[in-house]
Amino acid sequence: MDRVAAKTTRRICVFCGSSAGARPAYAEAAGALGSLFAKRGIGLVYGGGRLGLMGVMADATLAAGGEVIGVIPQALVQQERAHTGLTGLRVVASMHERKAAMSDLADAFIAMPGGFGTFEEFCEVLTWTQLGLQRKACGILNICGYFDPLLQLFDQAVAERFLRPEHRALVLADEDAASLLDRLLRCEIPLVEK
Repeated sequence: MDRVAAKTTRRICVFCGSSAGARPAYAEAAGALGSLFAKRGIGLVYGGGRLGLMGVMADATLAAGGEVIGVIPQALVQQERAHTGLTGLRVVASMHERKAAMSDLADAFIAMPGGFGTFEEFCEVLTWTQLGLQRKACGILNICGYFDPLLQLFDQAVAERFLRPEHRALVLADEDAASLLDRLLRCEIPLVEK
């Protein structure tokens, strides 16, 4: 699964919280990931907010000279406080349009700590990859073991035969941003029938 050249990845979509969470390590990791994207010439696609991990990551990417495209539904412009200093901000009509636009703009996906929205968005794009609707790598940046329970649930789904091992292998997880990014850039998605 490691044969696609890094130059094929121009942008990565990151799903993460609109709050900073309980640990300073989450915001530190969001800032480091944003800086790493800019350093590697990879554009950031994200939910368009200026608060929480979303804002930290966007600001770090911009500060390092990177491209940042936000996608936010009109209904959340006020709630999530849309970031107005981005390279590009797309305001869409619905959450469905948001996910479709983020997927169209991105070549791969990363989930960082967040809540229901983060879980749902990541699992949806992961399902699209599983079903062959797209061939885009999906990774989890597992800061402080935040996603350990979710990864264990995926393993349980394999053990209970609701998920095939080759589909479970579509989820790349790492505690280190640079390592995860390297794996995403090398990842080749196999064609596996559902």
